[in-house]
Amino acid sequence: MGRVLLFRKAILSVTGSRLVKGFVTTYGMRLGAGRFVAAESLENTVDKVKELNARGLAVTLDYLGESVDSREMAAEAAEVVLQTLDAIHAHRLDANVSVKLTQLGLLLDEGYCIELMDRIVGRARELGNFIRIDMEDSSVTEVTLQIYERLRERHGGEHVGVVIQSYLYRTARDRKRLEKLDANLRIVKGAYSEPADIAFPDKRQVDKQYIALAEEHMRSGCYTAIATHDRKIIERLKKVKRTHSGKPVRCEYQMLYGIAEDLQDELLKDGYKVRVYTPFGEQWYAYFTRRIAERPANLFFVMRGMLGRKRRRAR
Repeated sequence: MGRVLLFRKAILSVTGSRLVKGFVTTYGMRLGAGRFVAAESLENTVDKVKELNARGLAVTLDYLGESVDSREMAAEAAEVVLQTLDAIHAHRLDANVSVKLTQLGLLLDEGYCIELMDRIVGRARELGNFIRIDMEDSSVTEVTLQIYERLRERHGGEHVGVVIQSYLYRTARDRKRLEKLDANLRIVKGAYSEPADIAFPDKRQVDKQYIALAEEHMRSGCYTAIATHDRKIIERLKKVKRTHSGKPVRCEYQMLYGIAEDLQDELLKDGYKVRVYTPFGEQWYAYFTRRIAERPANLFFVMRGMLGRKRRRAR
């Protein structure tokens, strides 16, 4: 197993500790989480989106939270998503919204989750907006795709898209399945800890499948959201200029809030559409720990924040 994947597993294991979680949730926004999370409130997030739009960046807003414990919590999350769509419309923001199905009650009541998603995608359709269904761990991959297919049939592909993860063995088959629907896909590498019988254990294999998935989807003529900060992969994919039919490729590059801002600006300067995945909300711990697990440099950034806090206390 590669060192990067070992680091990821170690970090995810440590951050599962109650003691670590308690400390980070108390001080995290001041120590470094604020670099990766726009704000805890929707109101303050709107201001951040305006700043990103002013730089020429489009935005995907993600209200943080996963695996709710009750229908009431699912309904509350859905209400925030609806409010987010309304805020985007009211402030004329260049933004859409990403959702996690477990936050909307998928693991409690699939039918209720579909009911909430139907309302959400319906509102997006009314406002001329778009909902991206995020992909979570492999236990819900199939049901997530099924719900996407159901919503797409009801509301059309213009208003709903989904995510696929290149570290799963199954994803090449899933992409072909979704291509038949002209699916708008966001392609990511994957940030959950998965066993070797489900996911590639080696980063080189993950990267290889990522490139293959992106190139195939771009050449198919389907809209492709290329979500990566890897310069080598981006340079490779920039060479895909035409679809199999000779038409221009429909795509955009997507990056995470607070990461690779120089690369974002370079792509904008070169004329590419760039969208920043911008999380907000109070339930940011799981998201924040996955960002640390993905890159050792992110952990060092947080450690510098912790050391700086100690120095300020000592004065």
